[in-house]
Amino acid sequence: MKTSPTDRIASATLRRYGETVSVPGESPGLDALAVLNERSVCRRYRPDPVPESLLRLLCATALASPTKSDLQQADIVRVRSPEKRAVIHRLLPASPWIAAAPEFLVFCGDGFRLRRVFGRRGVAFSNEHLDAFFNAAVDGAIVLATFVQAAELAGLGSCPISEVRNHAATIAELLELPDWVFPVAGLTLGFAEAKEPFSPRLALTATVHVDRYDASRVEEELDAYDERRMRDRPYRRQRQVERFGTAARYGWTEDKLRQYSETQRADFGAFVRAKRYRLD
Repeated sequence: MKTSPTDRIASATLRRYGETVSVPGESPGLDALAVLNERSVCRRYRPDPVPESLLRLLCATALASPTKSDLQQADIVRVRSPEKRAVIHRLLPASPWIAAAPEFLVFCGDGFRLRRVFGRRGVAFSNEHLDAFFNAAVDGAIVLATFVQAAELAGLGSCPISEVRNHAATIAELLELPDWVFPVAGLTLGFAEAKEPFSPRLALTATVHVDRYDASRVEEELDAYDERRMRDRPYRRQRQVERFGTAARYGWTEDKLRQYSETQRADFGAFVRAKRYRLD
């Protein structure tokens, strides 16, 4: 017997958030919402190629997403060259699925085109400040998120890879990104051989607020969330054991504390400035 979209959503939200989200029975699009609520990352792919027409449709769908003031400051770079893919894989050996996936894409924020509009008219660009970078970064992130969702609905698996920013300058040079164009994240894509168990998330009480940010809800949730993570998807290894020791209880808060106790991407601001963005 086929499970209804309503039951699938209820099951997925219970596993994801520790609570069941009620589903209006007459709402349109419940099949799609069920797919998106059941989504999990994919790091193992079948060798089957993604049809060109499908990939182009996914790009069109992603780039139809909202964009700040119709500025359209996002790009998708499809890395087809085996040599270029191999370079990126060597830079990021902890992500072997970069080499194994049928497709690898890099999503970028793009401030080049807008400045080209000004250059063509000989008019000075008067918004060289942090918000200009932020707008392009958000546009790139929205396109990435929309692509991930569209791929899921089309029966594909994907895995975003923020690690491309660990080597932003090298990858920007490899992909010949001009000034004001920068990588936001990579994405492996293909038909899934297997997907990872999906990760529980913080409860909605800690992330959805009404009228004001309720810090007390965050405090209440952290311990409960650790319990759910340890029960439903325990970490396979503990980070930085040589520094912190082995924890008897290793949940999300301990993992993120250890992960971000090390400086990461401290050179990204310098890279962005080298791309001629001003961040003041």
